Amino acid sequence: MLTKRILALLAAGVMACTVLAGCTSAPQNGTESSSQTAQTEAYYTFTDALGKEVVLEAQPERVAVLMGSYAETWTLAGGMPVGVTDDYMTERGMEVGEDTKVIGTVKEPNTEELLALDPDFVILSTDVESHVNLDNTLTQAGIPHAYFKVEAFEDYLSMLKICTDITGREDLYEENGLNIQKQIDEILAKVEAAKPEEQPTVLFIRALSTTAKAKADDNMTCQMLEELGTDNIAARHQSLLEDLSMETIIAEDPDYIFVTTMGDSQKAIDALKAGIESNPAWGSLSAVQNGRYLILPKDLFHYKPNARWAESYEYLARILYPDLFE
Repeated sequence: MLTKRILALLAAGVMACTVLAGCTSAPQNGTESSSQTAQTEAYYTFTDALGKEVVLEAQPERVAVLMGSYAETWTLAGGMPVGVTDDYMTERGMEVGEDTKVIGTVKEPNTEELLALDPDFVILSTDVESHVNLDNTLTQAGIPHAYFKVEAFEDYLSMLKICTDITGREDLYEENGLNIQKQIDEILAKVEAAKPEEQPTVLFIRALSTTAKAKADDNMTCQMLEELGTDNIAARHQSLLEDLSMETIIAEDPDYIFVTTMGDSQKAIDALKAGIESNPAWGSLSAVQNGRYLILPKDLFHYKPNARWAESYEYLARILYPDLFE
């Protein structure tokens, strides 16, 4: 398992932080070396999550970030955004200083206010349609911008590496990236050495006020559960991804049922009670009877945990393998 993680990290680093021919990474002191100057005028060049070459001619000083978790990553890399979306405060609990302006929501950033900030670099997400739609506008305005996609720790680590290369803060890459990786590897090694031969079975549900669906390997929590040696029943029953069939759930009788909520948490929980929990057979499930039907904290399992990623792994590991953490 550790070999798989190392290979994934190497692959992610190569793909996310490829420095193209004729260019080099930003030096740690934030200035260009003589060899770099001779090769190119660009400060830093890399390939983003859309496969697009991003060229920064100089170290950016006015960076706008259109997703709260990415703005937090930028600050963990030693930067200070001049523009953020409101989830930077509402989801991340971050404070906005006098030099930082809130420019709309993550799904509806205000383009006029963004351009008025005169940014020299913009960070966006591949997963938000309005962000992707901004590509032409930013290109025509001559504003360097990059798209990221973070769904697993390796993705966060790759993004942090790029951001710390840009800020010249290698120390923060070690503090907020490599040290977290070491903690995660230690947790996985402990689990690998002592986990039972029979995999714990799990059902992972993402609940909203209007619907609830199982998730498989396209979710960060599911990826953590897989690395921790569990068997996600939704990966074997694709129908659960569209409809939470009680017949399938009862037949599988998973050892654990985990839930994360989106939007209004209480409304999502109420919807579960009115939905699958109202089925008379729900109470007969092993997970329910044994107190293993659990609502996971949003800050660790719905929002990207960033520098707290090791906490997320340990939180799950303590539930799945309590004897290892006594």
